[in-house]
Amino acid sequence: MSTPHPDAGDDERLGRTETTDERMDRNFVDLLQELRVLQTGTQILAGFLLTLPFQARFADLDGYQRGLFLVAVCLAVATTAVLVAPVSAHRVLFRHHLKAQLVTVSHRLTRVGLVLMGLTMATVLALIVSVVVGDTAGVVAAVVAVALFGGVWGAVPYAVRRAAAGDA
Repeated sequence: MSTPHPDAGDDERLGRTETTDERMDRNFVDLLQELRVLQTGTQILAGFLLTLPFQARFADLDGYQRGLFLVAVCLAVATTAVLVAPVSAHRVLFRHHLKAQLVTVSHRLTRVGLVLMGLTMATVLALIVSVVVGDTAGVVAAVVAVALFGGVWGAVPYAVRRAAAGDA
């Protein structure tokens, strides 16, 4: 039989009374729901990037733009690998009674995947703006994108967490 989670105090305060196993199951299901959104978008972007070299205008890219393209492809592939890794980890760890470890490693992989996705999007944006407007505008667009992703994916949630901790 499972025992209550040692950190369940906040959950109990919020009306949750669940065992460690129940909490880990809930956390993993929540994480998988988030990953479904990320995985689909990343795989579509990676697939799109992989088709670009076969387009007629690809030959018109200069060396800098080709470099951006290669960085974007590598980031998209790395993002896909990292965001799909929790599914693979689940398959490997299935029925080994390691749910807490699975949730921990999946959480960490998802955080890394979010950073990689932001960098991928910023690099793709830099490439597109570089082709359409120019290299300097592409760099500016990428910097703005990194700041935007960092703000809405990082700073805002941390600010909410700090504010909630202050309310406790």
